[in-house]
Amino acid sequence: MSALHFKHLTTAGLLAVSLTFTSIPATAGVRVCTFPGSPSTALDQAVAQEVFKTADIAASLVKHGIGEGDDDGVSLKELGRTLGHDCDVIAGFPRSNVADASSSKMLFSRGYLRSGYVSIMAPGSKPEGAAKNTVAAMYASPAQLIALQQTDVSLDLENTSELSVNAVVAGRAQRAIVWYPAVVAYGLAHPRQHLTVAPTTSPYADWHLVFAFGASGGTLQKRVDAALARMSADGRLATLTRPWTLPDVQAAASRPGADASHYAYLDGSVRTSRLPGTVERAAVNDALQGRFIKVATDALTDAPTFDRLQADHGKTLYASSCAKCHGAALQGVTAPALRGPAFAPAQNAHLTIGGVFGYMATNMPADRPGKLKDQDYADIMAFLLYSNGYQPGSAKLTAGSARTSATKLNAGPAH
Repeated sequence: MSALHFKHLTTAGLLAVSLTFTSIPATAGVRVCTFPGSPSTALDQAVAQEVFKTADIAASLVKHGIGEGDDDGVSLKELGRTLGHDCDVIAGFPRSNVADASSSKMLFSRGYLRSGYVSIMAPGSKPEGAAKNTVAAMYASPAQLIALQQTDVSLDLENTSELSVNAVVAGRAQRAIVWYPAVVAYGLAHPRQHLTVAPTTSPYADWHLVFAFGASGGTLQKRVDAALARMSADGRLATLTRPWTLPDVQAAASRPGADASHYAYLDGSVRTSRLPGTVERAAVNDALQGRFIKVATDALTDAPTFDRLQADHGKTLYASSCAKCHGAALQGVTAPALRGPAFAPAQNAHLTIGGVFGYMATNMPADRPGKLKDQDYADIMAFLLYSNGYQPGSAKLTAGSARTSATKLNAGPAH
């Protein structure tokens, strides 16, 4: 197994970090926002600077245009309000073909970086005990959904991608599922640390970084797309994004003598990297759309009540909107199971009812995130609670009570 060395990334990566927007008054030109805390922020800003320079458009960086969000994240509705009020464009907006938010009132440019989720290990690390079968992943992200598809492993859910990598480096986890730009950012911050990278096989792990605009930003979108096309044709885009580019797995597999255990890395070499259990089954992607979600640490409280009629209605909604991926019996098909110990363990749950509801209401169904009414999502949540052993009561579950619930999702007694 060969390690991916980050030394060759450092110069190019720091060059990207050193790029800054031209000194323009904050009120002048196009206002560009990036997501706070995103590992690709340095790249997003560098690409934005070059794109607007190419398009001959004055632009300024708005540092605090997008809030951090709360435990339910930053919703598409909130981002829609941000565009036009605080920002004219968002750089570094993550999109996938499965959950593309096409029904929202937002416009998107062509992609400037194709990326995705990878499996990483630390060469020389020797996790002991339970850590040998532990996979780290960021809580309430596509990484967690992919990791949930593993068999015979425990999950170490972390608040950020960086902490997921740290779990591997520190020996708390054998490996981690991480968004690739986070791996690059970690390498730039820790150039002496070597990591082995292998792909995941989930089709839902594939993402692109784009520019996002409000519904009235059609003219700006066209100019940005034209600038991206020019930069792609003359090689500037490839130069800017090369340090962040996902290893070319398909090209590696097509080379003579290569097999499923060979992957291409950033320096163009093909190395053997077969990790135990790295072939993940497909998992439905969470259209994070820039959400940064924290693990709830509130004290355990009583679960919000729901009634049986709405649980029955939730079952009907689930059958039409969720069962295709999660299974008619919530057993999981191409997406994680929504009942049983992986979802609602008997004790020591990582998920909260509010976290699951906010995650679902913002990002599901994967093909049309947020398409249902708030009360419909509440009814589906009632069905999920009932299916995991919670008892119905006399009061109906509302979206508000579901969203604010800090109760850990431990399985209730069988009904």
